[in-house]
Amino acid sequence: MSQIEFINITKQYGNFKALDNISFTINNGEFIFLVGPSGAGKSTIIKLLIREELSDAGEILFNGKNIKEFTQKEMPDLRRKIGVVFQDFKLLNSKNVFENVSIALEVVNSSETEIKSIVPNVLNLVGLTDKILSFPKQLSGGERQRLCIARALAHEPDVLIADEATGNIDPDASQEILDLLGKINSLGTTVIMATHDERMVDQMKKRVLRLDKGSIISDKKGGKYRE
Repeated sequence: MSQIEFINITKQYGNFKALDNISFTINNGEFIFLVGPSGAGKSTIIKLLIREELSDAGEILFNGKNIKEFTQKEMPDLRRKIGVVFQDFKLLNSKNVFENVSIALEVVNSSETEIKSIVPNVLNLVGLTDKILSFPKQLSGGERQRLCIARALAHEPDVLIADEATGNIDPDASQEILDLLGKINSLGTTVIMATHDERMVDQMKKRVLRLDKGSIISDKKGGKYRE
């Protein structure tokens, strides 16, 4: 069964059609790039998938269930299964590295034992063990983004979404983030990455879904940013 299915999805904002009757599927364990110019529909796909917004037409299935049918009680479970890493970090500057990750677990009532077990593990995975007591302002841009990834991984999501995750960091740090996402994917997590970074897309040779003006204009495995 496909993990994610977009079936004839349309989303409109006033007179602007952000997505125009698009359909695609993503299988468990895939790594997929969403590419295209600003306004092509990449961020809209992400907002619909995490049900931050609802489509005007069509269905989105996650593990076979229409996400519009998730009740308010079920929504936290959906959000735990889909981790999101944003371009602008969204970190709490008053909390240290450990606390920024642990708060994601506290809000779903994880026990202190669980938090003490999970947080060091995810910080080790992203290479921030030595920064555990540092605050966001003491970290480089790349380290802040790795912290965001750690926070997103705290719930052991089935899917990790990276929305322009390398947009605010330098090329060396971007490479580290890309390597880390590749490692996370190799451990079984589906990775969906929206990006404008041509070099990154061409280097990875993963599936590339290209959007323009709300439509899918190509969908290729082992694709490049510009075909």
